[in-house]
Amino acid sequence: MAMTLFVLGMSAQSLQSPQSYSKMHSDLLAKQNRVKDQIRVQEAQKYAADLYEECEPEPDIYTEGWESNLVNCYKDANVPNTKVLDVRHYVMPIKGNYVTSHYGYRPQFGRTHKGVDLRSAIGDTVYSAFSGRVRLTRFERGGYGFYVIVRHENGLETVYGHLSRFLVKPDQYVKAGQPIALSGNTGRSTGPHLHFETRFMGYAINPEAIFDFANRCTHTDSYTFSKSTYTKARDYAPSKRYSQAKKSAAEEKETANNKKNSAKKEQPVASTKKSTKESRDNSRSTYQVKQGDNLTKIAQSNGLTVAQLKKMNGLTNDNVEAGKVLRVK
Repeated sequence: MAMTLFVLGMSAQSLQSPQSYSKMHSDLLAKQNRVKDQIRVQEAQKYAADLYEECEPEPDIYTEGWESNLVNCYKDANVPNTKVLDVRHYVMPIKGNYVTSHYGYRPQFGRTHKGVDLRSAIGDTVYSAFSGRVRLTRFERGGYGFYVIVRHENGLETVYGHLSRFLVKPDQYVKAGQPIALSGNTGRSTGPHLHFETRFMGYAINPEAIFDFANRCTHTDSYTFSKSTYTKARDYAPSKRYSQAKKSAAEEKETANNKKNSAKKEQPVASTKKSTKESRDNSRSTYQVKQGDNLTKIAQSNGLTVAQLKKMNGLTNDNVEAGKVLRVK
């Protein structure tokens, strides 16, 4: 039953019975149920379409082992023998490009170094190599020190160790090139540097198989993971390029030194020749009187007459002392 209420000249409001509100509420719920049913149908259709286009859809990379506190959370996973990974959209993890320690077995420690060490100072900014989500930020006294693990959309995980400070938190989404930490010297470290790893489902790939640290880029747009080759750097990896560059620089330096030394050696020889020639010329134009010499003998040996020799040297008599230098030309 509807009632009309007038209050101090205000427009009237119609008050409805509780039964009317109950009916409106029921109608609204019915409409919502129909919308839910429609959404379910659309989701089912989309799922069927996706299933038809891709028979083996990719697993959710942010579910498997996500809650694990281990660096390798894929110990029981079925890892494919090969997998092509897109490494186009990358950023170098640190501004420096000098590798201080390469991937591989370290006999002095009796263990394998599962990443590369990049030169850095304490407090340098560390960047996420690819876009993805932070899986772990943790401290390990006897190993990585403070470290961050990011799981990326291309299937890789990257590990950043020996940090001094975190700039991100677990479950946080980060873009390629976003600062995630500051480098340091924590954990099992002999000096400030960034320990950098690239992993695929727990397999620690040699980072120099993906990145060309010398030129601050990736070798190619994609990297093919293989269980038989993941520990090896590319054939044109920096390890070879460094050695070749070092060899070329040494050869260039040696060539320059040889040219410089040759020039130095030639200069004294030329001076010596010049000095010898001048000495020879001087010896031909002058003559030093020896014990037992006389003007007649000296004049005859140089094609002169005594009168000519005396005139050239201003002599007034035929006597000449030993050691005196006479002009003979």
